[in-house]
Amino acid sequence: MLKLAFGLTAVAMLAGCQVRPLYSEASGTGPKLAEIAFSPADDRVEQVVRNQLIFLTSGGAGETPAPQYEVALQVTAAYSDILDDEDAVGLQPGRVNVSGNYTLSRVSDGEVLKVGTRRITSLLDVSRQEFAELRAVRDAEDRAAKELAELIRADLAIALSREPQPQPTWQK
Repeated sequence: MLKLAFGLTAVAMLAGCQVRPLYSEASGTGPKLAEIAFSPADDRVEQVVRNQLIFLTSGGAGETPAPQYEVALQVTAAYSDILDDEDAVGLQPGRVNVSGNYTLSRVSDGEVLKVGTRRITSLLDVSRQEFAELRAVRDAEDRAAKELAELIRADLAIALSREPQPQPTWQK
């Protein structure tokens, strides 16, 4: 009797699960992601994030000519030394922090669907040579920007998966 009660309880709990794949055909998230337009970039790091987001949301097809959703994107990047030792010889550790603020809204009525902030830190080793330092910082910014785009894309997919599916209109 106890096994039967336990079995019925387990079945009842599993019946209430609403877990589904984020990019499933039923949710229509993939086509919705491809209908996003992104705001123009103001600097190089923001352009890397924007380009990566366009690639990730459209599957490499480019930005849509008739967007249904719009993302206002603001990205900042800052480099700092981890150790402040002027007498050190060799490589010095450093970090690049890239932060992105975004607002997803529906184009048709301007309703804001999601507002968020994501931050990524990329660590690097900095040489005493000026060009090597500039290149290391730029590479770290690129790594952080691409990772930031992945996180923002996941947030956008979650927000768009909650959007109702458009109902087909039947015509005679």
